[in-house]
Amino acid sequence: MYLKTLGSLLIFLFISGSVLAQNGEQEIREMLNERDEEIKELLGPEGTSYTDDQRAELKEIINGVIDFRSMAAYALGDTFDDISEERRDRFVELFATVVRDQSLNRLEIYRADVQYNEIEVNGDEATVQTVAQLENVRTPVGYEMEKRNGEWVVTDFSIDGVSTAESYNTQFQNIIRQRGFDALFDSLERRASRAST
Repeated sequence: MYLKTLGSLLIFLFISGSVLAQNGEQEIREMLNERDEEIKELLGPEGTSYTDDQRAELKEIINGVIDFRSMAAYALGDTFDDISEERRDRFVELFATVVRDQSLNRLEIYRADVQYNEIEVNGDEATVQTVAQLENVRTPVGYEMEKRNGEWVVTDFSIDGVSTAESYNTQFQNIIRQRGFDALFDSLERRASRAST
């Protein structure tokens, strides 16, 4: 009787976990599809020129799902915990400004057709593998995601297998080793001040 009850419980947990994973996959697919459609609608046909307000709106849609604090913490490594809370907050703000500004460098890439190869959900974490095809060029794009307060957010993304957070981590650690954190902080301040609004 005990084994039968235990077996039933395990089956129930397995089925429940599968249902939750499927629900998570659907939520993520819908969220990313909605974002993709909003970007394409705002981009309009090729050759469209954009006002500052349109560029700001594009920047918000493109980056609105990203958890910049999590990405900045990974990029900065152990130093993130060593600096004051005030400086940490400012670092996240600067980091977000730089990444958000770079997202508008090549707007044509957002016209690509996106194919979802795999969405793997494990509790409140998920990995998404997609391929973006623009004309004859196919580019693998991956997302690391977490569910926070009922919403899925992107904690890292990779293009052609290159992680954004890891790339920044490599850059930042080199600067910190050679010139110290203050030099990195000042560099981000300058880059952020040059960023488009």
